[in-house]
Amino acid sequence: MINNQWYAVLSSKEVKKNKIVGVKRFGENLVFYRDQNGHVACLHDQCIHRGASLAKGKLIDGCIACPFHGIRYAADGSCTLIPSEGHASTISHDRFHMKNYPVKEIGDIIFVWYGDKAPDKDPDYFDVITDSSFSYRQMNDNWGVDYSRVIENQLDVSHLAFVHRTTIGRGNKTLCHGPKVEWLDDNTLRTSANNEVDTGQAPKPAEDSVIKNTNLSFKFPNMWLNHVSDKIMILAYFVPVDDKHSIISLRFYNKITGFKPVDKFIALFGNPANRIVERQDKRIVETQIPKKSVLYGTENLVAADLPIMEYRSKREELKSR
Repeated sequence: MINNQWYAVLSSKEVKKNKIVGVKRFGENLVFYRDQNGHVACLHDQCIHRGASLAKGKLIDGCIACPFHGIRYAADGSCTLIPSEGHASTISHDRFHMKNYPVKEIGDIIFVWYGDKAPDKDPDYFDVITDSSFSYRQMNDNWGVDYSRVIENQLDVSHLAFVHRTTIGRGNKTLCHGPKVEWLDDNTLRTSANNEVDTGQAPKPAEDSVIKNTNLSFKFPNMWLNHVSDKIMILAYFVPVDDKHSIISLRFYNKITGFKPVDKFIALFGNPANRIVERQDKRIVETQIPKKSVLYGTENLVAADLPIMEYRSKREELKSR
């Protein structure tokens, strides 16, 4: 994990009013719920008293109550009531303070701050998630690898003709020019597949390659965008569950007609297409060893892996900070 970052971890639609959602993120069991104002709260899912799961509890006055002994925790992690000591108790509950995580909701995505200090920046995201002119549909899938491996797969331009030979990789374009990588800012890289059928020509080096209008961008720590065209975009956020498991959340955005009901209908059919391509990737990536990305390992990389090396290098730099 890269420390002190905002991670996209859930869709807002997954945390409904009066519902407690228990999930594993960052290798920890967490609970999400909405307080009385509708704001999302995130706490560690283990009561400090006797270790019971808060996910089995209930919500009372904007607090989460442990199902075992009714101890209540507010959104900031403070203990507001220990029933066995009574409502009139003046005993300090400081030792019952629960670990909590700062949360922000943007574009129907829940971002959680993972770190050892208070947030010193806002989440970085692609503008499409807040652009009301687009309609979208989302699908989720569980992968049996670390989230870093899923990210690398989405930056891999040379696997298309093999893994996706029946879908987006049709045409047997096995030769890769570049690929070129550009940094849009300190947190965002962009690249694209610039591939051709191999007829004996030499591949162009990265500096002579181009980034096409259909391109891929990635924002640290875990958000990716496939810019298919100005009217069609595919967004993904790669959710870290633990070292060997992750979730890919894919969104198909479009404003093809500019008429919302029609564009929503189009988005409905974009998801099955996404799933076909995603499952082709998953079948192969889950066989990779090790399950987690490393900067220097036993792999022998080639020129076409430049986006992956750029990702690994930046990831290592951010981890070292």
